[in-house]
Amino acid sequence: MFDFYPQLKQRFAALRTRAEFFSLRYVRESGQYLSVRKNVAEPPSFKHDQGAMLTVRVKGVEAYAATNDLSQNGLQAALELAEGQAQLIAAHALLDLSQEPVSQARADYCSPNLEQAFPSLGDCFELLRVESAAVPKDERLVSWDVSLGLNHVEQIYLNSAGAELRQAQRFVYPGMSVTAYDGQDSQTRSLGRENFGQQGGADVIGRCGLIGSGPKVAEQALQLLMAPNAPVGKRDLLLMPDQMILQIHESIGHPLELDRILGDERNYAGTSFVKTSDFGSLQYGSNLLNVTFDPSIPEQLASYSHDDDGTPARKEFLIREGLLLRPLGGALSQFRSGLDGVANSRACGWNRPPIDRMANLNIEPGDRSMAQLIGGIESGILMATNRSWSIDDARNKFQFGCEWGQLIEQGELKGVVKNPNYRGISDQFWRNLKAVGDASTFKVLGTPNCGKGEPNQVIRVGHASPACVFSQIDVFGGDA
Repeated sequence: MFDFYPQLKQRFAALRTRAEFFSLRYVRESGQYLSVRKNVAEPPSFKHDQGAMLTVRVKGVEAYAATNDLSQNGLQAALELAEGQAQLIAAHALLDLSQEPVSQARADYCSPNLEQAFPSLGDCFELLRVESAAVPKDERLVSWDVSLGLNHVEQIYLNSAGAELRQAQRFVYPGMSVTAYDGQDSQTRSLGRENFGQQGGADVIGRCGLIGSGPKVAEQALQLLMAPNAPVGKRDLLLMPDQMILQIHESIGHPLELDRILGDERNYAGTSFVKTSDFGSLQYGSNLLNVTFDPSIPEQLASYSHDDDGTPARKEFLIREGLLLRPLGGALSQFRSGLDGVANSRACGWNRPPIDRMANLNIEPGDRSMAQLIGGIESGILMATNRSWSIDDARNKFQFGCEWGQLIEQGELKGVVKNPNYRGISDQFWRNLKAVGDASTFKVLGTPNCGKGEPNQVIRVGHASPACVFSQIDVFGGDA
């Protein structure tokens, strides 16, 4: 771990520039993806990548250049390229960053259980094979697969003000999916995959619930196949944590990204219905809604000590008792807007600059058990596990679909329904939040593939949430 650090530090110290400030961010990433489909192992895929981003500040103008040539000459050439770019754009600069503070921090951050060896490639394949073989034999079960993704990321940040920040992290993504087909309809039930990822070791596989899950996931796929379509109309909606993460991501996370609010993403990923003047005044949700930026949960995907600009990360309330307080904006966006933000300036790799990104964006637990959540609903529907999403460019009007639905009548769970969907408008939807689950319903989840930026950056994002109830939501099924 950090075996390249002594050489990198020595080479950084030997760099020469006329810039008043410069920094280096080195990233090394390796990974593997394994899958067993219908009891047959698929070819594994492997990834290895490393390089460095050099950033300079010349007369208040910042520019950067990246390289995978980590020799002294390679780093010096990238630094000179960045300096030349800063000089070229100086006459056209919109901001003077001369007074923007720079990091002087020194810290190490490591994923939990990083010192423990991860199971070998052979052992991982055997685990997947056993889980695949446990799927029951039924001619209606036409496809299934069990998968395991693994990524190691080591990052070192150095700057001319004396900052030295090192991070070593391991990310684990277990998953299973089973599809049932009866000749007319097909239904898929999944576990993990795109909505469960954590930092850690083999313990993540256990927390996901992958071990022994085959029969249950297959049985639920068959139940969906035989179930009626979800009803149409206004009902109370109980969203489970693995659907709440999509709801949080799309209708809170993206709208609160400060660079998007300032217009940076307008021609690519869209804008936001939120305005800079809304902070401190907009009632984003009911008084039960408490949303935090929280990099302190060790196993969550985007936990870290400092962001990629060297800003120290700490827990902050973005929304407290429904009131919008703070955007997801890193140091540069805070400087541009005059608003307080958080340490969420993040890049997906060595050849991309940090931009405002979601990190760990969580809903704080409430005071209701699952039994109390269900018991408080007279006519409603439970939905779990996202399978489709659509939301407008301003992250306002949305329509989401789930894999699993179950009716709730007079405070009791009833029959399973398939193709459950719901629609709404972001802030109106959150104002209809009427009950929040307690810590026993709280799940730490996350996704590896949030895309944003030009050129595109795909990055890991953590979301943790309890189960939540929303009143009188427009729901509909496959017949609507």
